[in-house]
Amino acid sequence: MTPFLAVQPTSHNQFRALMLFGRNVASYKFALAKALLEVARGGPDLIKLEELAGPYTRHLRTHLAQAAKQATSQSSRFLEACRGANAGNVSDDELQSITVSLGFNNVIDAFHRLGSQEVEQRFFLDERSTTAGIRITNALQALAHDPAAADLGSETEARWCLVETAWKLGVTSSLIAYDNESQAFTAADGSRRVAVTSARAALNGYQKGRCFYCFTPVTIEPGRLAADIDHVFPWALRLLLSGNPNGVWNLVLACRHCNRGSAGKFDCVPALELVSRLHRRNEFLITSHHPLGETLMAQTGSTSALRVTFLQRNYDAAKLARIIEWNAAIQHDAAF
Repeated sequence: MTPFLAVQPTSHNQFRALMLFGRNVASYKFALAKALLEVARGGPDLIKLEELAGPYTRHLRTHLAQAAKQATSQSSRFLEACRGANAGNVSDDELQSITVSLGFNNVIDAFHRLGSQEVEQRFFLDERSTTAGIRITNALQALAHDPAAADLGSETEARWCLVETAWKLGVTSSLIAYDNESQAFTAADGSRRVAVTSARAALNGYQKGRCFYCFTPVTIEPGRLAADIDHVFPWALRLLLSGNPNGVWNLVLACRHCNRGSAGKFDCVPALELVSRLHRRNEFLITSHHPLGETLMAQTGSTSALRVTFLQRNYDAAKLARIIEWNAAIQHDAAF
């Protein structure tokens, strides 16, 4: 079990782990994840491959229109068929036939795999050899009907956008940056920066949909519990801090009570306990392979020991400026 799943290995978090920590050589996993959340909301539990092909290729075709590179391999007959459908050269029936024949060959086998192991929770059962389809489990149906499923879809989309952007631009992921005004992660494209994805959607999964400080459930969808983006080490102390305080390493999602409430953090120095928690959260990002992990290492150090020293140095500098620390009142069980 990964450190991410050592605490609260719920169905939500196992699904998140598959999107965040699985290795990506193609974007098929993201398309399948979004299609599964869609088909599990209604209808029978047995989904024929012909039925799954529609939503699966729809998500792939949408992304192909935005970023032509959706895999690290040089060629793919299945992706070429999706491109042909976008260009009007491949009919819907032809695309469905090619998808059933080629599009699910590896992604169904590998979907539940996390490194050398598989997650405990099964979100579907592979019945291709007996029914020419997959069978949606009760766990996935419950997940799809949970209001939090909207966040899972957004998190998957964010992860997908980050991965395909790195493939498209051929850049190292250390070039991923945060833009204050748009509250989005951006990437360098020649002499300009282009928006990649919402920072909220990219960060939420690593915090398991919880406030970084008090562990209250939050959402990245607009509404009462919508999360704020917060700098753990205050932006007001930026001239004293090592590294860019707008870096991924210093950004978390917080509930409005912790960020803006009468007893909120505001520009206070984070307690050392919170600095340790920030290190744990950052290690989640670093072990997620691509691309925010490499961004963090470029910002804070290539080894865990260097990253601990980096955070400690910033804590010491912040304490010299403002002696009083702030810590949150824990409202729920710790999520990480």
